[in-house]
Amino acid sequence: MKFNLNRLKLKWKIFAYMIGFCAVLLFILWLFQTVFIDWFYRNIKMMEIKHSTKSITDNIDNKNLPDIIYNIANNKDICIEVLDKNSNVVYSADVIQGCAIHHMNFSDKLELVTNANNNNGEYYDYMPVLTMGHLNIFKGFEGKFPEVEYKPVQSLIYVKIVKSLSGRSFAIFINSNLSPVSSTVKTLRYQLSIVIFIMIVLAVLLALIIAKHVSRPIEEINKSAKVLATGNYDTHFDGKGFREISELSDTLNTTSSELKKVELLRRELMANISHDLRTPLSLIYGFAEIMHDFPDEITQEQTRIIMDETVRLTSLVNDVLDISKLESGVHNLKKVPFNITQSINETTLRIAELVKRDGYNFTFTYDREVIVSADEVNINQAFYNLLVNAINYTGDDKTITIRQILSKEIVRIEVADTGMGIPRRICPIYGIVITR
Repeated sequence: MKFNLNRLKLKWKIFAYMIGFCAVLLFILWLFQTVFIDWFYRNIKMMEIKHSTKSITDNIDNKNLPDIIYNIANNKDICIEVLDKNSNVVYSADVIQGCAIHHMNFSDKLELVTNANNNNGEYYDYMPVLTMGHLNIFKGFEGKFPEVEYKPVQSLIYVKIVKSLSGRSFAIFINSNLSPVSSTVKTLRYQLSIVIFIMIVLAVLLALIIAKHVSRPIEEINKSAKVLATGNYDTHFDGKGFREISELSDTLNTTSSELKKVELLRRELMANISHDLRTPLSLIYGFAEIMHDFPDEITQEQTRIIMDETVRLTSLVNDVLDISKLESGVHNLKKVPFNITQSINETTLRIAELVKRDGYNFTFTYDREVIVSADEVNINQAFYNLLVNAINYTGDDKTITIRQILSKEIVRIEVADTGMGIPRRICPIYGIVITR
């Protein structure tokens, strides 16, 4: 079965990354403490020898050079020998046991000098030597004297060709024994095993703490997001601990608030659509009922009203289908010149014919007929809504007055009833929903 890392929870992903990171660090530590320790030791020893050689070179004309060489040899635990161009020993300091250069024959030294001259004035080489082990002879010792123990070690020989201010050439020989690091490596391995165990325990604990601390606010946001997905727009996101999580929480809270507004608008839109569709349906049903109850009194005017209302109902349905266009801003009003006075008069007559048996009185006053450029369907729908509201909320006298007022190039349509009306204190409030 294939393991999918993406299906892991964030907490365990962080835990896995932290453990992996600690494992890499421990592996690097193991490499440097065991595998490369001999390489580092040799290079550090070479750096010390070159630094000592530079000190001697800088003081090659100093009259206190013998003391300087002796102090360097004692401090660095090395052997030093300075030869002139005739291979005669000028200065010497023998401070280590079994020094290679002080037991080297003339031909070997001459070969090293030749190699140095052929290698830009310096040369180094490693060679095995035997050193005598330490013997502890106590006072009053009796019996056979113990045999001397010789231990093989590697010796580093470095040769540097230098010149004094007077032009004399010298060959500086420096010898240093390289201590075996096997026992050191063995000790480090034991120590490293203990350190690795402690580091693993601490890494696991630290990884668990960090993973839990980082993942907890994200898990809480995830739970709230699932609640939001069910349609509960009152969900509140409370993300803390990190700046990014706080910003994400604020963004989701804003999104939740906006979705709640959209849901309220959707419900209001559905209510308005139901209201708009109910008006033509009521007209169609009313005239159909009259035609059913009084078939002998059917007139062309009644059938024409049914046909006109059917057309208007179709337009309303098409408008509902264009809601997505309105939201995206690509829906354009269909402005055409039409006689708004005649349109309002026809609409008023249709409504009056429908409710005449209920005793409603309609009055439409205007100075003259006016041609306007507008979306006729939307204008008629708005007027229908105003007229139906007036019918629903007019007073006991059931009187409704429609006025067309022309002021310069502006046409104003007023629908007035004798009902209780809307209080003046809330009339200026734009977009308020009036309920009764």
